[in-house]
Amino acid sequence: MEYIDYEKKIAHRILQLRIQKGVSARDMSLSLGQSESYINKIENSRAMPSMTGFLYICEYFEITPEEFFRFNTENPSLNDSLKMYIEKLTSKQTADLIEIIKGILD
Repeated sequence: MEYIDYEKKIAHRILQLRIQKGVSARDMSLSLGQSESYINKIENSRAMPSMTGFLYICEYFEITPEEFFRFNTENPSLNDSLKMYIEKLTSKQTADLIEIIKGILD
């Protein structure tokens, strides 16, 4: 079985979401009611958030814990918005959209 370093994945995910949000580690830490270095320590794998801390981090990013762990998804909120619109499409519209997406990715 392949070893997965979840501590590093969690640290990287927080960094990714924080940069995407355009906020400094210090400002995020203070917004969470923590010390200035709280997020920096997590992002540098020197600490891990408690479960409560993790839930506050998810709330801060306005995502669910499930969305947080979608490590291959850069912006889970945008993906969920897209999914909502896709669910309203007809079968033909969905097929057409798939072809457009394939063209973009090629």
